Amino acid sequence: MADEIDARRDWELRVYERSDGVHVDSDQLPALEHLRAVAGSGCITLLWNPVPGAIGYLVECTGKDGSSTVLRHGESDVPAVPGDRFVVTGLDDGVEYRFRVAAVRAPEARDGAWSDPVQIATSIADPDPVELHVKAGQVVGRLQRLWSMVGSERLSQLTMGSDEHGNDIGGEFHEALRIAHDDLGVRWVRAHAIFHDDLGVAERAEDGQLVFDFSGIDVIYDSLLAIGVRPVVELSFMPRALALDPSKTVFTYRGIISPPRDWREWGQLISEFVQHLVSRYGINEVATWPFEVWNEPNLEVFWTGSKEDYLHLYEVAARAIKAVDTRLQVGGPSSAASEWVELLARFTQEVDCPLDFVTTHTYGNLPLDFRPILAQYGHEGVPIYWTEWGVGSTHFGPVHDSVSGAPFVLSGYQSASKRIDALSYWVISDHFEELGRPPRLFHDGFGLLSVGNLRKPRYWAVHLAEHQGEETLELDGTPYDSSVEAMASRHQDGMIDVVIWNGSINTEIMHGDPRLDRAVRVTFAELAAAMYDVSIARVDQEHSNIVAHLPQSTQWPDEKQWEELRRLDRLFVEERESLAPTEGRAEITLVLSHPGVVRLRLAPTVDRERFVPVS
Repeated sequence: MADEIDARRDWELRVYERSDGVHVDSDQLPALEHLRAVAGSGCITLLWNPVPGAIGYLVECTGKDGSSTVLRHGESDVPAVPGDRFVVTGLDDGVEYRFRVAAVRAPEARDGAWSDPVQIATSIADPDPVELHVKAGQVVGRLQRLWSMVGSERLSQLTMGSDEHGNDIGGEFHEALRIAHDDLGVRWVRAHAIFHDDLGVAERAEDGQLVFDFSGIDVIYDSLLAIGVRPVVELSFMPRALALDPSKTVFTYRGIISPPRDWREWGQLISEFVQHLVSRYGINEVATWPFEVWNEPNLEVFWTGSKEDYLHLYEVAARAIKAVDTRLQVGGPSSAASEWVELLARFTQEVDCPLDFVTTHTYGNLPLDFRPILAQYGHEGVPIYWTEWGVGSTHFGPVHDSVSGAPFVLSGYQSASKRIDALSYWVISDHFEELGRPPRLFHDGFGLLSVGNLRKPRYWAVHLAEHQGEETLELDGTPYDSSVEAMASRHQDGMIDVVIWNGSINTEIMHGDPRLDRAVRVTFAELAAAMYDVSIARVDQEHSNIVAHLPQSTQWPDEKQWEELRRLDRLFVEERESLAPTEGRAEITLVLSHPGVVRLRLAPTVDRERFVPVS
């Protein structure tokens, strides 16, 4: 318990401190033009023309007291938002707000060339239904599974026994990874601390020479591969035998965050580790494993060195990996708050160092667009993996178990589609020990799955994304006066899915705003079948929300409560009357609460096995 208290206190003191400052180019992008605003019930939607070179946009709001604030969205670690529109929520009715928007070329920027302002108030009229139009015969693309990568607590958990409450850490964690693979389509898992001393990776012999032992890692990777999941190999933390200052640690398990005392030994560790992996698993397999150098070195709590030290750490590791085989993939900077991407892109260009992919993190926001920066430094087209992303960054923060996480997840996938390569939710399981083991079942943990592997609302959002059809369909409508978004797809058997969600990245309204509730009218065209079975799956406060079924006063369920929770651990699906299109057209109206998600499914009526929800 003392270790948990000390680790949490240290974390809270230092988590926002940067390990080293980074110069941000003072050259501003030009002011964007044609800022428009649309008033809706409970919201205002801002729209603008994209600015070339922008990775995102700052939104400034001036309220009735005359003070101006750049919106931070509650839990977000980055104020800039991507894209060409933003729905502002949490506003008071009857107030004229003034908005300006500025394009930024780096996430560290906190100012820019502001647009001309727009002034507008929310609408107090009853909102019209949101209109969505789906052309079932018009395929516009293929489903991109950004969720095929997921984060987890350190993988040595797979070898652990029970916690103080009797929960089987290793067994349940293994089962969580299996569920992620089988139901969510997860194919890669990313975790910290593969070099932690609990796995006995490096020791120093009596003569001072390093002795390496990767057998502990073998057990873990063998287990992952047996499930069908590959590792994203985060090269951290520093083994005690190599560390310059082994007293500098993070988390309750004391991961060492010091640079090495001898850079040649760091290169030796990487070289022998990677050679071992290739020898054991084969180059064709290991070439599919991304090697990510360190974790969040821009934060003091994760790295005691300077930014120059990190760049040297990266270069030594990258060259050692490529010396084993040029087909192996190496990247970084694995940074917090989307920082240091330009730093690493510029450095690798200047010293001609490999950069096969880029990784960074953000919480409480949608991923920024780093393609302009990467193209500027000769890295156009390299894969972009967001190896940590989630609804909030705070351990035990109330947003994690709230329903608002479900639409947040889908907004992230929608926003980032076609411009990144992976959006790795942090994390799969509430078996998580960074600042202490879970004190109760529903403790606002990072996991998509609880201890005991109950499915939380965010889980169901990923499930609905994964179980769409492979073909994406043309979808348009008029949702600009609401916080409603949607995507449509078609399965090989002609089944149509329309996933619709209503949410906001503004955690100040995480528990909902009834002004944002909407009726949604979905109009279909070009339907091929004569008759469709219709079902609606829901995730909201009342449906597919396992957290609501345990009294808040209960820390851990008794046997009877566990039995009831497992019975209720399913996606809520209601069957509607069958639908007979007229000349390929049909219309369905439904109500979507805020926050909430629905999946409208039209299945051609034929003699085949009916859809059965996950249980």
